[in-house]
Amino acid sequence: MALIYDNRPYKTRIQECLADDFKVAAIKKAQDVFYDKRNTVVADVPEWLDFRAEAAEIRDHVLNHLDYYVNQFAENAEKAGSKVHFAFDDKEATQIALDILRQREAKMIVKSKTILTEEIGLNEVLEEAGIEVNETDLAEFILQTAVSPPSHIVVPGLHFERNKIREIFAEKLGYTGTENPTEMTHFVRGYVRERFLKADVGVNGCNFAVAESGTCTIVSNEGNGRMASSIPKTQLIFLGTERIVPNFKALDVMMEMLNRSAVGAKISNYFSMMTGPARAGEADGPEETHIIIIDNGRSGILGGTFQEMLRCIRCGACMNICPVYRHVSGHGYGSVYPGPMGAVLTPLFKGYDVAGDLPYASTLCGACTENCPVAIPLHELLMEHRHIMADIEKTRPKAEEAIFTAAAKMFGNSTLFDLGTKAGAIGMNLISNKEGNMPTWTQAVPVMNGWTKSKEMGTLKFKKFRDLYAEHEKNKKKEKK
Repeated sequence: MALIYDNRPYKTRIQECLADDFKVAAIKKAQDVFYDKRNTVVADVPEWLDFRAEAAEIRDHVLNHLDYYVNQFAENAEKAGSKVHFAFDDKEATQIALDILRQREAKMIVKSKTILTEEIGLNEVLEEAGIEVNETDLAEFILQTAVSPPSHIVVPGLHFERNKIREIFAEKLGYTGTENPTEMTHFVRGYVRERFLKADVGVNGCNFAVAESGTCTIVSNEGNGRMASSIPKTQLIFLGTERIVPNFKALDVMMEMLNRSAVGAKISNYFSMMTGPARAGEADGPEETHIIIIDNGRSGILGGTFQEMLRCIRCGACMNICPVYRHVSGHGYGSVYPGPMGAVLTPLFKGYDVAGDLPYASTLCGACTENCPVAIPLHELLMEHRHIMADIEKTRPKAEEAIFTAAAKMFGNSTLFDLGTKAGAIGMNLISNKEGNMPTWTQAVPVMNGWTKSKEMGTLKFKKFRDLYAEHEKNKKKEKK
């Protein structure tokens, strides 16, 4: 799966999502649960805002000295026995991985959850090369079996009903049990366990890499991350250049923020730290570890207006509060990065021609910014995208630009404003219905129907506020006399 998995127009995607009653209800329920749980565990930390500020400072410090910390991490990782590779973009990253697998004549891999590999489209490249790819995270396993994109970066299978999951398992995997979640989970556990034991290579992501030691970390609630990193003889770790912390003290702060913000938990079920392959005499761990450090557009964001976006720790807290995500779900964005963070990040990676609609998928209420554990000003960055598209890139349709240019001239000239509002009031009142609203046929009028299809649109009044205010002041003077 590539970063953009649905190239259809934004309106087409969201209309399809809004028509899916189960998906809408599931997202709303999940949002409410995550939000309440997050608030509960955050309330347990009186110094939360101090931690938040410190986390933002840590991320900014790393980003401002990223070349130093990337080099330090790479040097220490190699000292610990890992082999470090650098990839400029998705094609180079997948080619490096493919070369490593071919050199080892690998036929099967197992993967723990890693959104970075979805960003670069790893699965598709490996499958085209004849390598069997097995997702081992339960939700990712469901998505892979169903051939469905994720709807959330932390809980990607939110949009599936249990009876639908059972049907998919029965059709594609020969499952004969009930739709009981526990029973289906036991079935999947047995299925993937066989793959763990047969796999030639294990693939992991990395939540945070520790520069001072060359350590990669994995946060997991299912234990599959640890199995993928310790059972196969060869391990591949995919790391985004920005996901580095200087030391273990900084890691402690970031973990404090990640777990609480992602799923409203004080700590995850599993937290793994991997520093190179297994040493001589150690029973567990891979014989060799490869770390692929991927840029894929990140260096282009450094030092610019949107650098703060690189603070992101992929916790999903912004989408757990976003009113737009609540209704259109992750699939409305068409990107593996949905919600406010995706609406900022995807255009930076793919450009406005491909993802220019996403910055408009926001009410600009600022809830995402308030909820972000590393204080990314998400709504301000969304506004900056809009500013660039409207005033610099000039991506607006010509008709829209003409309308707003004319409106600007009218609002900037009191005479034109008076004439325009009077003409508008006359025209709108001539066609209005008995209730004083625009008639239903206006729903077919372009531009206007964006409002009138779902809301009643009142008419302009002949007397404006300034007229009423002038009358009010005039009457006050008369009363004084």
